[in-house]
Amino acid sequence: MTSRTTNIRRGAAFRPSPVFLGLLALWITGAVMAWMEFGNATFNLILFVLAGWVVSLSLHEYSHALFAYRSGDHSVAARGYLTLNPLKYTHPVLSIGLPLLFLLIGGIGLPGGAVWVDRHAVRGKLNASLISAVGPGANIALFVLLMIPFALGLDDSAHPTFWAAVAFLAFLQLTAAVLNLLPVPGLDGGNIARPWLSPSAGRVFDTVAPFGMLILLGILFVPVLGDIFWAVVLGLSDLFGLPRSLIAAGLDTLQFWR
Repeated sequence: MTSRTTNIRRGAAFRPSPVFLGLLALWITGAVMAWMEFGNATFNLILFVLAGWVVSLSLHEYSHALFAYRSGDHSVAARGYLTLNPLKYTHPVLSIGLPLLFLLIGGIGLPGGAVWVDRHAVRGKLNASLISAVGPGANIALFVLLMIPFALGLDDSAHPTFWAAVAFLAFLQLTAAVLNLLPVPGLDGGNIARPWLSPSAGRVFDTVAPFGMLILLGILFVPVLGDIFWAVVLGLSDLFGLPRSLIAAGLDTLQFWR
């Protein structure tokens, strides 16, 4: 009976939440409406992009939590991190509201959400680094999936709203991956290196880490640094064949008030 109860609880800990399933349904609805050109094109694109972006945030954080669980930290299950519920990933305003605001205003795939991992329960430094690496890995995987139609040479003249939405969401995954992999304390890129630092360097890292988001915003909004960042991201998108015209169309439609 005890074993059965444990299995039931474990299954519940891994069961996708109604919130996530609702977001997934909204994303699919936006995709169908955009493809069929049903109703308002701007609404359809916004629904597809915003719902898809929150789904990607959930998958990013879920990847962290799942690898942490597999690496020895079972506390992530009790915190609800394995249910894909975006409301479980730290603060709903800072983790979801702020990234959505930056998405709408600046067209930036700002990192959002965070899972608290008990590093003492994780087996080994390599696993600790990989816990941080798999989050951006989820964004890269989504980018690759969204890029498949473009790699196959689709005819984007048909269903233009749909393909603009797909291209822009792919671009957001790329920006999120690059931002997260920056070696900044508090971001995934910095946290990948954290387990390998000396005790003194680790203390400095931990002191700076709470200000990681401010450092990231500085990188984005200091003209020279921002120019370098966007040159890198656009260069990568060109390298992988993501059409700039569709990215621009997606951004223009998303920011319809401009």
